[in-house]
Amino acid sequence: MDRRQFLSATAVAISASAQRFPVPAEIRSLKPMTVGVVPITDAERQQRVAKAQRLMREQKIGGIFLEAGSSLDYFTGASWQPSDRLFGLVLPAKGDLVWLVPAADEKRAPAGQDVRLWQDDPFPRLAQMLKDRGIASGTLGIDERARFFVFDGIRRACPALEFTNADSVTAGCRMYKSAAELALMQRASDVTIAAYKAGLATLREGMPQNELQNNIHAAYRALGYPGYVSVMYGAYTAFPHGSLTPQKLKLGDFVMIDDGCTVEGYQSDITRTVIFGKPTDRQRQIWTLERKAQDAALAAAKPGAPCEAVDIAARKVIEAAGFGPGYKTPGLPHRTGHGIGLDGHEWTYLVKGNKTPLAKGMCFSDEPTIAIYGEFGVRLEDCFYMTDDGPHLFSKQSPAIDQPFA
Repeated sequence: MDRRQFLSATAVAISASAQRFPVPAEIRSLKPMTVGVVPITDAERQQRVAKAQRLMREQKIGGIFLEAGSSLDYFTGASWQPSDRLFGLVLPAKGDLVWLVPAADEKRAPAGQDVRLWQDDPFPRLAQMLKDRGIASGTLGIDERARFFVFDGIRRACPALEFTNADSVTAGCRMYKSAAELALMQRASDVTIAAYKAGLATLREGMPQNELQNNIHAAYRALGYPGYVSVMYGAYTAFPHGSLTPQKLKLGDFVMIDDGCTVEGYQSDITRTVIFGKPTDRQRQIWTLERKAQDAALAAAKPGAPCEAVDIAARKVIEAAGFGPGYKTPGLPHRTGHGIGLDGHEWTYLVKGNKTPLAKGMCFSDEPTIAIYGEFGVRLEDCFYMTDDGPHLFSKQSPAIDQPFA
């Protein structure tokens, strides 16, 4: 089960349990945190388009085709769910944007822009759109998340074109966040911490994990934002992406909560692992080791350093304590961090082999899990963004095994 499937299943479980568990006072007392949020402006999106066009010209790409999704949202502000009716955009290296829209959705098409409607088959219409923008031959970039039938339809309709992955353009823009994006991500992080604090204040012995999920989900609603959370207790904290197995909280269990919320489309992602009751020496030792690995990763995140250096630094601490090596468990079974922005996971990644230099505006999670299957796991996750002086955290790190918030 991947993260998206787990979140979907979690949302269903939360919805099913919402009426079984009354909302505690700690949640009811929360106030909305919606004042002062500034959405991304059209002027900023125009700057993004201009940068994408510059990158395409430098790379000799005639244009890119974007299906409905986060990159389309990034460049245009259009939020559209993919379906069997193809909706998309040609972003040419030169000239104006041109939209491909199902005729049945004409009234939802962007006003005042070049919109081409299709009835039975979108691909002849798309071929004409490309020709009108001077992209009948040469290279067309395809959104990396476009579905295969879309790519297949384009290449059949445009046999003279060559194709490339558009992520050199889309990620080349999206990896570097503006001040406006960072402000939205900061708010998302602040909201997540507030929801987590309220949720963890409701812990009690015997609490089912879906009750804690419901409490944190209710906290997000009270704070004014859509949010998700996965909850694991005890031995299940060793599973990096959780478990749907029913769990009840016992004294001495680790409690792990993960995920975040969305503010104007921008994501947070925070994990806290805290002890319920008194920790054993073993639990304290592993929690402290995890925090050292998280610190080492952050210290390695220097401007100009390759992304892989962050993963190497965290893994070195964990392996020096006798875990691993590499991705073996007990140890760190996944990369140390992922990019984050409009998607919870996006380019680029803190992983071995990624030589991309760290640069101003890049945003990442820092989450070097220690997984000990059959016993427990510890993950501390805080996201940071790069500045000219180094990394800056969106959320303060956990100070101690029994103190999840600074």
